[in-house]
Amino acid sequence: MSKTFIGIGAGPIQTGIYVAGAADGGFDRIVLAEVEPTLVAALKEHHSITVNTAEADRITTRTYENIEVYNPNDPNDLPQLIDIAKDALVFNTALPATKFYKFCAPWMQAAFEKNPNGRRYIYTSENSTTAASDFQTALDAHFPNTYCLDTVIGKMSKVFAAGENDLPTLTPGFAKGHLVEAFNTIYTSSAPGIEEVGVKNLYAKSDLVPFEEAKLYGHNANHLLLALMAAERGCNYMSEAANFPDIVEYTIQALLQESGAALCKKYAGVDEYFEPANWEAWARELVRRMISPLLSDAIARVARDLTRKLGWEDRIVGAARLCMAQGVACPRLRHGIDIALRFNAIDALLEGDWKDREGALAFAESLRRM
Repeated sequence: MSKTFIGIGAGPIQTGIYVAGAADGGFDRIVLAEVEPTLVAALKEHHSITVNTAEADRITTRTYENIEVYNPNDPNDLPQLIDIAKDALVFNTALPATKFYKFCAPWMQAAFEKNPNGRRYIYTSENSTTAASDFQTALDAHFPNTYCLDTVIGKMSKVFAAGENDLPTLTPGFAKGHLVEAFNTIYTSSAPGIEEVGVKNLYAKSDLVPFEEAKLYGHNANHLLLALMAAERGCNYMSEAANFPDIVEYTIQALLQESGAALCKKYAGVDEYFEPANWEAWARELVRRMISPLLSDAIARVARDLTRKLGWEDRIVGAARLCMAQGVACPRLRHGIDIALRFNAIDALLEGDWKDREGALAFAESLRRM
């Protein structure tokens, strides 16, 4: 049976997870829907992409051939893209935010209407817990065998400029390249027949919520904690945190004794992922990945947009609230919030999803009493 994959957006999540997974899964046709003119032109000329992967001790490079690209904004490309999409088995959206669904949903809907009963799976990779339902809403139509799926992506990546290093760019003639880490365990929501889809390194879970919380309150919260502490020490890159073993160990203990203790307590028995020994092995490896000199992640990227990342249900505040709900003390997460508030004045913080100043101050006071 012929299988076609269509990736909407051509960032490093798309190339480093989904293009790679489709290629390894034996898909016959790999198509990208991309609107950046220079990238589209380069891909149309060369029909290949190259992805650089940071392993534990080296960077490996892999090139994927026979890649097709179509620009949905191009009236010459759009009919061809719709014709391919009507029979495609797997899609993945990897866009800057879910608000961009309004641009791709119409042409996808036009395609599906040509084959309304076709079986298809749409992975949504926009780092939002409501992405799948948001995309289903954007489609504005029901197709009985079309499944929109949420994802939990704990894979770190970056886009680099040509000349920034000696790595190859995404495709010849394009001025940017992709560097991703080797970690490749991606959890997704489930749907009928998903085990037969064949995209490698995607693992369906009947209940994705525990894994979404583990990503947000485990990975993301402590990634931010380490970035904030490293910034206090004058670091510009996460890899420089390795020069300060105390803050590295501090982050590990926050993952184990605070976020991890709360998550393992809340989700005990749900999945082996939440068994303390498994969590500890994952946590220690995660911190090693965070400070990889090969990935060379910028602190400014990890700690950007603090107003959003200090949201009531986001990263570090959400993790502290989870700990409080589970009766787990969280002095290290509290310390991270203190640093963040010094970097980001409370008036700016209240511009986020905190509802009022009194609520923010009451929460800060509850943390201080712990």
